[in-house]
Amino acid sequence: MDTVPFTLGTPASGHHTLGLIVLKFDETLEQDFRRLFPSRDLALYTSRVPSGAEVTTDTLQEMSETLPASAALFPPAARFDAVGYGCTSGTTMIGAAKVAGLVQQGVNTPAVTDPLTAAIAACRALNITRLGMVTPYVAEVSLPVQRAFEAAGISVPALVSFGEAGEENVARITADSVKSAALKVGQQAVDAVFLSCTNLQTLDVIADLEATLSKPVFSSNTALAWHMVQLSGAPLSPEAPGQLFAHRSAKNATNVAP
Repeated sequence: MDTVPFTLGTPASGHHTLGLIVLKFDETLEQDFRRLFPSRDLALYTSRVPSGAEVTTDTLQEMSETLPASAALFPPAARFDAVGYGCTSGTTMIGAAKVAGLVQQGVNTPAVTDPLTAAIAACRALNITRLGMVTPYVAEVSLPVQRAFEAAGISVPALVSFGEAGEENVARITADSVKSAALKVGQQAVDAVFLSCTNLQTLDVIADLEATLSKPVFSSNTALAWHMVQLSGAPLSPEAPGQLFAHRSAKNATNVAP
């Protein structure tokens, strides 16, 4: 075997690098991010974190034990502009500040965000004080998310749930079901509608919902993508749906939810 010379250059990635930590049972978040971040000028790396087939307060909190190891599976030589942890309810149970600290134990990045932190930042960017929320989960998981918004000064007077605990079923709830639930809460006295859960199929109903309700509609996935753009300056698809993406200023971006 002959050995031939070579030169070293930059890796086969763009000018921006994002990391995404996805739950083992999530089948939706990565698909949405591929559509929201199609640019060749962006490197998007994903890692998986062990999660429960049934979503309970215990299985959500257990992710704190494996988050550092999951973050450590990102390429160590990559320089990440921001990393997102893809679980709204998990952030609620573990705490946004703790999530950020656990992720930064495993990967070197100046910014960590999550869907809860991102959604609160989105509410502030859009001047939302009354939020309608759709969630797939049972009360013991859904109500703490409601209380987290209220603790941040955002009331949630309208909340509907599908009452589902199984992640495989959540990923298969139809977009039409999500749309019907969103219309139910959106027609009440709220400023906007939040579709909570990274595993829900939401991307294709947001534009229609906004047109019908004449108010902002955003999901865990679109909020997370938007906030990662605020934190990193990464290029976003011009087809990203929703009024939220018209707000590009980073002045409301924060790494940790209050």
